Amino acid sequence: MILNYLHKVGWFVGLVLLQALILNNVNIANCATPFLYIYLLLKFESDTSRNALMLWAFCLGISIDIFSDTLGMNAAATVALAFLRPWLLRGFMPREGLDNIVPSTASLGGSAFVKFVLTAVVIHHTLLLSIEFFSFEHIGLLLLRIAACSALTSICIFAVEGLRRN
Repeated sequence: MILNYLHKVGWFVGLVLLQALILNNVNIANCATPFLYIYLLLKFESDTSRNALMLWAFCLGISIDIFSDTLGMNAAATVALAFLRPWLLRGFMPREGLDNIVPSTASLGGSAFVKFVLTAVVIHHTLLLSIEFFSFEHIGLLLLRIAACSALTSICIFAVEGLRRN
């Protein structure tokens, strides 16, 4: 229990530092920025309570907001993702009813894990970038940024997942 908690705290600190120091400075074609920090939320056990998950999400999002000077935008998007995550996970979990699984290609299967990650990333980025734009005046640019950021973040998540599996 304590070891699991320390493991999550280590991932928390590592992902916040990676996002704040490196990934926030990556901006491909002034359109795509990876938001790898949401990987932590996606890797919680399936039986984690929604309240605990939302607390972790708030701490994660507000930490990114402090480093990025974004006034709660990341916190709002991550808490919303944490709120929706149990329903998303239930939709992609195998029907055998495994109680305590960590989402991965091994536990969900390859295609279900890809669908789970893509859906969660698109939801997070849609919320985050809609709050950032705060207008639908430039809807084309908003949709382009959502697609580009989602693609780049998903690629980064799958790369980290591949490295962790090996």
